[in-house]
Amino acid sequence: MMHSKPITTLACLLAAVLLAGCAQTPIVGSGNEPPSTPRPAEAVVHHPHTEPAGRAIPADPVQLALRDGIEAFDNGDYNGAIKKLRAAEIAKSSKANQLIAIKYTAFSYCVSGRPRQCRQQFDKALKLDPAFELGSGETGHPLWGPVFARAKKSKPKMAKSAPNAGGALRSS
Repeated sequence: MMHSKPITTLACLLAAVLLAGCAQTPIVGSGNEPPSTPRPAEAVVHHPHTEPAGRAIPADPVQLALRDGIEAFDNGDYNGAIKKLRAAEIAKSSKANQLIAIKYTAFSYCVSGRPRQCRQQFDKALKLDPAFELGSGETGHPLWGPVFARAKKSKPKMAKSAPNAGGALRSS
């Protein structure tokens, strides 16, 4: 019986150490896991809210505005997202950055019950880049997916009718 007390104490100590280590280990699906898609520090930002721990946030005002706008969207502040994503520095930046801002602005309008403004944003994106597409996980969304599909579907009609808009007649 003399040996059981030190073994029990040792087992308790070992269990405490193991449990303490588990408390700091992220559980998959808990929202505490590290981001899976790191973003380049100075490249075009597709999801700036996935900034890996320890990486410096870029000082570029365009990247900061995009990050802040998408974070507002992620946090359910759709009006704040719209405001931040309409920043002048984004409007003057690359087409890729503008498309990201327009897309999240459209999403914000859709989820806040403003489908007309959502559609206008998708039309704006398609005008800027006729090849614009949503990501595979975004296409099937019940709110903005159908709005984007209608915008995309009407785009070829708009392009075909544009040459006739000035009154020129087409012969068959």
